[in-house]
Amino acid sequence: MRNGDTRVRGLAARAGGWSARHRWAAVGIWVLFVVLAMGLGSAAGRVDVKDSDQLKGETHTAAKIIEDAGIDEPASESVLIQARDAGGKATDADFRAAVSAVVKAVEGTGKATDVTSPYDTKTISKDGRSALVQFDMRGEADTAGERVEPVLKAVEGVQKEHGSLRIEEIGGASMMKTFDDAFGDDFEKAELSAVPVALGILLIAFGALVAALLPVALAVTAIMATMGLMGVVSHVMPMSDTANSVMLLVGLAVGVDYCLFYLRREREERQAGRDPQTALRIAAATSGRAIIVSGVTVCVAMAGMLFTGLAEFEAMGLASLMVVAVAMVGSVTVLPALLSLLGGRVEKGKIPFLHPESRLRRKRGGNRESRFWTAVLKGVLAKPVVSVVVAAGALLAIAAPALGMKTQNLTLDQEFGDSLPIVQTYNRVNDAFPGGSEPAEVVVKAADINSPEVTGALADFKAKAISSGASRGPVEIKLHDAQNLAFVYVPLVGGSDLDKAGRSLDKLRDEVRPATLGKVDGIEAPITGQVAGSKDFNDQLAGAVVPVFAFVVVFAFVLMLLSFRSLTVAITSIVLNLLSVGAAYGILVAVFQHGWGASLVGAEGVGAIITWLPLFLFVILFGLSMDYHVFVVSRIREAHLRGRSTKDAIQHGVVTTAGVVTSAAVIMVAVFAIFGTLSMQSMKQMGVGLAAAVLIDATIIRGVLLPAVMALLGERNWYLPKWLHRLPDLTHDEAADAVAAPAARDDEGEPLRV
Repeated sequence: MRNGDTRVRGLAARAGGWSARHRWAAVGIWVLFVVLAMGLGSAAGRVDVKDSDQLKGETHTAAKIIEDAGIDEPASESVLIQARDAGGKATDADFRAAVSAVVKAVEGTGKATDVTSPYDTKTISKDGRSALVQFDMRGEADTAGERVEPVLKAVEGVQKEHGSLRIEEIGGASMMKTFDDAFGDDFEKAELSAVPVALGILLIAFGALVAALLPVALAVTAIMATMGLMGVVSHVMPMSDTANSVMLLVGLAVGVDYCLFYLRREREERQAGRDPQTALRIAAATSGRAIIVSGVTVCVAMAGMLFTGLAEFEAMGLASLMVVAVAMVGSVTVLPALLSLLGGRVEKGKIPFLHPESRLRRKRGGNRESRFWTAVLKGVLAKPVVSVVVAAGALLAIAAPALGMKTQNLTLDQEFGDSLPIVQTYNRVNDAFPGGSEPAEVVVKAADINSPEVTGALADFKAKAISSGASRGPVEIKLHDAQNLAFVYVPLVGGSDLDKAGRSLDKLRDEVRPATLGKVDGIEAPITGQVAGSKDFNDQLAGAVVPVFAFVVVFAFVLMLLSFRSLTVAITSIVLNLLSVGAAYGILVAVFQHGWGASLVGAEGVGAIITWLPLFLFVILFGLSMDYHVFVVSRIREAHLRGRSTKDAIQHGVVTTAGVVTSAAVIMVAVFAIFGTLSMQSMKQMGVGLAAAVLIDATIIRGVLLPAVMALLGERNWYLPKWLHRLPDLTHDEAADAVAAPAARDDEGEPLRV
């Protein structure tokens, strides 16, 4: 760049300059984009992930066979009838009367079909104290929960007439209704409370209503636009409700963060005495660039979920990637336009006693450095070796429990504890009929399902499933003659203990099936069900860990290398982020698996980590932690380019960004902690894991370990081998030019109008 040339390079600076010059156009384009995205999404509708696409392996094969046959499996229900005292038996007259009353009451509702008596189906426990009346709900299984209420009331009526017996209903429909009633409002409140919480924290951070509303407005509009885009994209890659919830969380987090970074820098420059035009130009060239680098890195991390081969993960990854991209674009386009339009009015609605700007300018000359972090940094930079050893040692100690991590799909009692009556029913059914509440399902497809050869193989399978020890029965077979299919339901020994039930499943797949059904030519017999689904999910996820891990780490490394032109910065960025993720894993295992302090978060007795969480946390945390890292390191590099020594640049960069990083982290921790208060243990684990990781990242990593490591490395922080000098230069060095410029000008050298 020529001496005296005040033009800046870089996409962020150019975008900010254009938006400030064409502010109404920029705002109008953004509003039009949001409205069009929502309209297109509403018109297109959303295509959700099908059951047949959820998993690979046998679970996928079974679902595909059922789907191709056009069979809609109904929601199955069971009524447990159990003697309350040890002497009661299913042969007692009162017991038989209760069974007859249940059958009559259920049939009388008109909502059920195929109601069977335990005396016909032999669904009586070994001790003779328990029996199951089984039936299917009429209509589609997905909406059965909306129609099961009359059946539940009918069963309750029979219970009132037979006090000596325990009569309880459980099944897909009743569990669906119970969960919707108990936790539907819970989730809705959590999602709705996230925005007010973020706004409240921003009010404290900025001390002005208008300034606080801007980040929330940007995040909300980015989320609205992405919801519309999800509808359009779902016709190519199906979406889901889970993906929608994750998108909302990520969108709120990054949308607020990016706006916070930009707005804080613009205010800081104005407080330092610069005119509004120059302040906006510097914010665009510095924080705007950091937002783009961070946003692209987060998008790359989210894209890692596309390599899992799991439809739910792919939906979450794509939805998160889109909302980050939309928030990033909005931050470097419409935000400068809004700041230009508002000017000094961004300080409207000041909250008394919170950050009075005039006092700050007089006392600090506009440089809002954190007193707390200034004191911390003084000690860290004075003894960097001790700081690295203590901080890294503490994080490694926190991460240590992760070495013994046990993952599994949580059973009903693990997911909800004893907070719901239906959980107690679930446990009683599993005690009396091991595996009966969630049996394995063998989907048998043959050219002629009624041929003697197939019929004999089914009978052999039924007998061998029990004789092998995989099941204690009863094994039920349902024929679909028109489709040449048979469904075989096998209660697995082990019941709700997924480890034991998994071994029973292996016997069915590896021993029983080959010796019976496997001997019939042309027959297909994939085994599905809850236990099989959990196993197939684990197998698929285990195979995805290495490629996802490699993709995210390698691409993040390359982006950091190109953005900072430093091999050292790229390496330390990856190492510190991995250390942060490891610490989050350690906290999860310690709390939810080992139960250390579990009562504080209502997580007693879980004993395992939900299967999908470790990989999900890695991707999300690796992406989000880059927000802070890029922002802090960019400020350190900027100070170094302006002539400060590395040590002074570290001091300046960390303490001047401490306020915005703290505010952003507090918002993230508060939002994630809301999900940590939910009753579902899987959501609680996600909320606690994310909140703990962000807290560690914003304090120990960015406030202690990063400055200590950089202080030890000194000038080697900016080391780039000669053979890497040919790499594309994405640094632009806007900061030095922006600060040196006496007035902000556009790309043609004309004064920038604000």
